[in-house]
Amino acid sequence: MKINPTRMESVQSPIIPVVGELIRQNPGTISLGQGVVSYSPPPQSFAKIPEFLANPDNHKYKAVEGIPALQDVIATKLKADNGIEINRNNSIVVTAGSNMGFINAILAITVAGDEVIIQSPYYFNHEMAIIMANCRPVIVATDENYQLNLERIKTAITDKTRAIVTISPNNPTGVVYSTESLREVNELCRQHNIYHISDEAYEYFTYDGVKHFSPAAFPHSSEHTISLFTLSKAYGFASWRIGYMVIPEKLLVSVRKIQDTILICPPVISQYVALGALQGGREYCDNYVRAIASVRQLVLQELNHLQNYCTISPAAGAFYFFLKIDTQIDTMELVEQLIREYKVAVLPGTTFGMENGCYLRIAFGALDSGTCVAGISRLVTGLKTILGA
Repeated sequence: MKINPTRMESVQSPIIPVVGELIRQNPGTISLGQGVVSYSPPPQSFAKIPEFLANPDNHKYKAVEGIPALQDVIATKLKADNGIEINRNNSIVVTAGSNMGFINAILAITVAGDEVIIQSPYYFNHEMAIIMANCRPVIVATDENYQLNLERIKTAITDKTRAIVTISPNNPTGVVYSTESLREVNELCRQHNIYHISDEAYEYFTYDGVKHFSPAAFPHSSEHTISLFTLSKAYGFASWRIGYMVIPEKLLVSVRKIQDTILICPPVISQYVALGALQGGREYCDNYVRAIASVRQLVLQELNHLQNYCTISPAAGAFYFFLKIDTQIDTMELVEQLIREYKVAVLPGTTFGMENGCYLRIAFGALDSGTCVAGISRLVTGLKTILGA
């Protein structure tokens, strides 16, 4: 059978499985690649499983937007942690992770040929989802410290623009956008009658006194703001696949159609486990964030040995550093060499849209202090040797 071209041919292939295969081919490699944490969900999460099993009705489909008990505890969390009030103007939809929330949002607000503004370096799954929806990602460069460039964003808005996407704390750079810059983006969206899609997957991961802010907490923002959250990072919930979105009420019918078609409902057992996690509160997460903050300091100390070889921009959030390497070596070639010869894996900046120059993303969220020191030491040694040759 002849295979005809499809929209997927213009979508990049995820880099993480490629790097994962290189790691498997080189046993003993320490991964500074995938953005995950090392810890598991809190114990009280699993106390909800007998409750799930006790009701035979739980083996049937449940509400598309999530079970009522989880909706309620999310609403409480949003008010306490994010300053977001759930009212008649907005709605919560429980999703299978925030990536699903993003594709839900894109499909709900666009038609083929529309434009969505994303910041570079961008999160690759966002760019991929926009292209899958037959829309065009409009890529706007951030400034030299990877902060939002409002003038470039303003210039990029056209009559086809349907949304501006921000990720704060940011993947892949680790920067946290200021409240004022988020306010300006949100106001731009209101003025142009477009949506502000705010990805807040790393909301609890901030350091050095820097605070995260949710744009949906701005007054009069609920009509044009779509907020994406997940338990994957803060609660060690990656494989359980539970996130949630806060959307304008007017989008609820559309999002229900999309989610019912793709998913029907998020896994109900995972929703029960999520309920237990959120009822326990963010103190569980904060304890681990403090540990990750200590690892982050170790990473910074080691990276300082690379100051003559790369630029390390300030990063006060998430669990990433994004390095600009002073070399003409092809980025993927450098990644492969680091894995083969120095047994340390990082992700190439090309997958985040950085085609001009050599960039590497370092992830440290899954490492204990011992592994971290070993991994970063290998990276520093490898880069010094390769670039100094």
